[in-house]
Amino acid sequence: MEFEKTYIDGLILVKPDIYPDKRGFFLESYNREKYLKGGIDPIFVQDNLSKSVKNTLRGLHYQIGNYAQGKLCSVISGIVYDVAVDIRFGSPTYGKYFAVELNDENKYQLWIPPGFAHGFAVISDTAIFSYKCTALYSKQNERSIVYNDVHLNIDWKIKNPILAEKDLLAKKFSEIERDFNF
Repeated sequence: MEFEKTYIDGLILVKPDIYPDKRGFFLESYNREKYLKGGIDPIFVQDNLSKSVKNTLRGLHYQIGNYAQGKLCSVISGIVYDVAVDIRFGSPTYGKYFAVELNDENKYQLWIPPGFAHGFAVISDTAIFSYKCTALYSKQNERSIVYNDVHLNIDWKIKNPILAEKDLLAKKFSEIERDFNF
């Protein structure tokens, strides 16, 4: 298992060992001891799973306060373009994003600690997206940044995204509170 640090402090790309044979494959999707050695030390309290159709864009979401979430993201089926935006005020990469293709072939995972907004776009016909969370969902503490913010300038790799109403009504990056400090 490989743990690859990204150019944004705290974000880690996990590349699991995959053991294929004539029956299919085997991999460890989580092993606390190995993740601790790889620099990922959360306690997960909630697992989420979503199924989405092509061109769906979910995000950019985050939670604040005691409900700030770290997320370990992966794809069970399909292909997504996964994006994490640094919203930690004072960080040298504040307002920058890291993006990676997560899919059912590479089986990569992205560790996103608290202090990041997260979203993904579905590239394949459908995708099943899975993520482990370090805090429970709280509607009152949920925040969003509009996906097409000009400051962030994210190329989502899709045209005409399918969005939830809350994502259409999200704030601009310049309007978010300074909920996280580096």
